[in-house]
Amino acid sequence: MCTIIFSLGQSRQYPLVVAANRDEFYRRPTATMDWWATDNGLEILAGRDLESGGTWLAVSPEGRVSAVTNVREGSPEAGRCSRGELPLKALSLPYPELKDTLTSDPGRYSGFNLVSLSPDNGWYYSNRDAHPGRQVFRGIYGLSNHLLQTPWPKLLRLRTAVGQSIDTARADTDALHSQLISVLQDTTPAPDNQLPDTGVGLDTERFLSSPFISGEHYGTRATTIVTLSTLGEIQVTEQSWGPFAQKLEKREFRWQR
Repeated sequence: MCTIIFSLGQSRQYPLVVAANRDEFYRRPTATMDWWATDNGLEILAGRDLESGGTWLAVSPEGRVSAVTNVREGSPEAGRCSRGELPLKALSLPYPELKDTLTSDPGRYSGFNLVSLSPDNGWYYSNRDAHPGRQVFRGIYGLSNHLLQTPWPKLLRLRTAVGQSIDTARADTDALHSQLISVLQDTTPAPDNQLPDTGVGLDTERFLSSPFISGEHYGTRATTIVTLSTLGEIQVTEQSWGPFAQKLEKREFRWQR
């Protein structure tokens, strides 16, 4: 499970902002965010899933961001390939080619949402969407484990809070990143009467209903912030977490587009 809030063209100072929490079992082996090359030689900045390969969020040297979330389903269909491939494909293939590939083989992956974003444009694709594949334009968006902009309580709350942080941001990028990391640490659960029914049971719905999940075996493992300024500076911050929200390593990257 993951939660992603992204802003396109909402700020003169920061035309692209991505704020994301990655939720996963703590036992799943993971490499923290760093530069690495994919099998086809594409250089990316990303964390790495050491069990199945791939990643959940990747940034290109030009500042394009791709990210994937799963679709929460009570009895998910097993895909033949890991969804961690998808952010890598989104950065290496033209969108029309990738869309055609995904549409022609919808069962290749378990349920997923995939976004690819730049300051000028973006697109979204889900193999659980009735009409998969759409462009996204100026605005602020929320994505978790259902379709884009599904009004789950944690998405509505996070989208508002991230939007307010961006609206009030000045030229201090470090301060904006710190503020957004704090915003994404929201552990407030949703009221029972606002919980979705995704087939996983009430107790699990409650546990997963907060933007930041703190648990013993499963929870938020990384908070990632990506900004691209009007001056072309790309800054990425990743804060890693352990069980019960234990603060681990913080990694920061910045370069000129």
